[in-house]
Amino acid sequence: MNQPSFRRMDASQLAHALRHSRQRTLALADAWAQALPDLLIPYSPELNPPLWELGHVGWFQEWWVGRNQQRHLGTACEPDHARPAPALANADALYNSSQVPHASRWHLPLPSVADTRAYLNTVLDQTLALLALAGPSDSDLYFWRLVLAHEDMHNEASVYMAQALNVPLPAEWALGHTQPRAVDHGPVHIPAQTVTLGHNGPGFAFDNELGAHTVALDAFDIDSAPVSWARYLPFVQATGHRLPLHVRRTGSEWQSRHWGQWQPLDDTAPAVHLSHTDALAWCRWAGRRLPTEAEWVCAAKTAPGFGWGEVWEWTASAFAPFPGFAPHPYRDYSAPWFDGGPVLKGFCASTAYGMAHVHYRNYFTPERRDIFAGFRSAAVARY
Repeated sequence: MNQPSFRRMDASQLAHALRHSRQRTLALADAWAQALPDLLIPYSPELNPPLWELGHVGWFQEWWVGRNQQRHLGTACEPDHARPAPALANADALYNSSQVPHASRWHLPLPSVADTRAYLNTVLDQTLALLALAGPSDSDLYFWRLVLAHEDMHNEASVYMAQALNVPLPAEWALGHTQPRAVDHGPVHIPAQTVTLGHNGPGFAFDNELGAHTVALDAFDIDSAPVSWARYLPFVQATGHRLPLHVRRTGSEWQSRHWGQWQPLDDTAPAVHLSHTDALAWCRWAGRRLPTEAEWVCAAKTAPGFGWGEVWEWTASAFAPFPGFAPHPYRDYSAPWFDGGPVLKGFCASTAYGMAHVHYRNYFTPERRDIFAGFRSAAVARY
């Protein structure tokens, strides 16, 4: 479903989108359960146990909507105010990601799959009932937009976890939207200009997007599409650089694994499951560089034929606060990650379409290869 952006959704649109996101959550959980009936996986510092993820989605929604006594205040909500008890006993001790250490999540006495699904159903009913009573302003709807984005993010995480662990998924739920392939027309020339970074205006925005400011750019060239396998594989062959685990060569044929199935590699597709380190290595080999966040935004806003939406794209910019940054009530969303790691722009094939936004700032540690990330290259234009 290519739904409109969640950032400006009214109550009716939010209700529809929340139901659809939950439908995807449970369909992905069903696919996981077919492969792993108890939803247990080995410990990984980069992933979460799927059963914990499932309960956390419900807990987060109940914490910020159903149990939030200040939900009408939007970003002015005091995050630590007293809340009523959760619908599921001990939910705070199990699912509060701000308080429950990552490594401990493999050892918690989690409810059964059936009980967890029942909790999600109870919470969604409550969320929709309260939404029907909410006012129309951005503050009134802030937390419903937040929990929708949160669930959509966790659905994407469910998909890249499945890809990393070779768990088969049905394509209809693995994909977050339908998007035509970006056509590679070669470099696009962007003249020198000033671009605005950040959100300024009505609608929902994440705290790290606020603090709109201008950046002066010199002229530059940037790829019209992310670097494809056809451009990336010669680098691998020339240098022996390590391939992602989902790509292999069998005889003379390159293959890629998608949703548990190996198939011939489409060399016109964007190269994916690449780390920031991989992207930098290719750029050095090719005599190119990664674009900055400001360059990427400028090209996405102004360049005809600039295609994006199949892979997250690493940039040369550090994930850092914009001027005047102030954390929103969900304190752990941005501030703990202002550590110099790179910004990713765009969205990927498993991202819910409503999440797509030119000012959205994604962030992962630079060594990550499990996420659906690739890159495009740029060069300083010399005219």
